[in-house]
Amino acid sequence: NKYVKHVYYPGLESNPQHDLAAEQMNGMFGGVVSFELKDDINGLDSFSACKKMINSLKLISIAVSLGDPETLIQHPASMTHANMPREDRLAAGIGDGLVRLSAGLENTEDLIGDFEQAFSVL
Repeated sequence: NKYVKHVYYPGLESNPQHDLAAEQMNGMFGGVVSFELKDDINGLDSFSACKKMINSLKLISIAVSLGDPETLIQHPASMTHANMPREDRLAAGIGDGLVRLSAGLENTEDLIGDFEQAFSVL
């Protein structure tokens, strides 16, 4: 996606920990993925773009805890780490544009469609 700056997923060969994850996870990388949105998406900073995109999802639910059979999403900067000073959050690698997703059991095409319509509002 043209709005995504970086994807964090151990199943990607480009991930620096891919080989270790492949060994430890027996090639089963799981359904948790994180990604960062770029800054200045149609005039929105990454924090605002994340909030707008996440709030536009129709099928995927917003949740603080990830791990249900349904697909869940969160924006750590405004949710789980909102009380952490921004400088500390950034030092810990939790940027304003970071989004965490736990893929559930829904139809893949439905999830892709939900993201497509949510990104279209940016």
